[in-house]
Amino acid sequence: MRNDQHLAINLRKKGASYNFIRKELGIPKSTLHYWFRDLQWSQVIKNELTKKAQRQATKRLRAVIQAQKKRWENQRKQYRGDARKEFSILKLNPLFLAGLMLYWGEGDSKIKNCVVKLANTDPEMIKIFSLFLQRICQVSKEEIKISLILYPDLNDEKCKIFWSKTSNIPIKQFVKTQFIEGRHPTKRLSYGICMIYHSSRKLKEKIFTWLRLYQNELKSSARVVQW
Repeated sequence: MRNDQHLAINLRKKGASYNFIRKELGIPKSTLHYWFRDLQWSQVIKNELTKKAQRQATKRLRAVIQAQKKRWENQRKQYRGDARKEFSILKLNPLFLAGLMLYWGEGDSKIKNCVVKLANTDPEMIKIFSLFLQRICQVSKEEIKISLILYPDLNDEKCKIFWSKTSNIPIKQFVKTQFIEGRHPTKRLSYGICMIYHSSRKLKEKIFTWLRLYQNELKSSARVVQW
């Protein structure tokens, strides 16, 4: 038996990995595998090392996830802080209040999906909300998407042209139209339902913060009137 094989066996019995032995003795891993492949005690050590590596990997992954959660929460706190600073100025802007009230009544209420979305059949609502996104929220036109929900008897191209002119959003930014089976039994929708949206957790955090601040102001005003 080679001298270095004795040394390798001693290290292996102490729980050393192939990588450690290779670095210490300069023995290729293929040689180590050949020496130890039929030794039951070496297989036990291998299993223990594998479990240890898995535990360490799990621990590192948890640490990474926790660090990422903390970073995201700090970022969201910053978004909310920025929104509070902006509110005192923005609340004097009629377009800000109009867009905020539209979102309060018609907007997507799930903050975790990170989508700022409003759906309606009223062209004026869609027009105002498009202006709100662009002028108040500083969202570029290229970052705004439109999705339509139509009955089969409505012309897709005609509806897209109508809503494009209404929202001032190019047709190339319209996503695939959704069609509803049949016709509405009581109400005729000339151009279907328009959904205008922008994906941004930052903006959604801001809008939700603005809504809470405005609601608080309304409550304060109501108490003053009652008094």
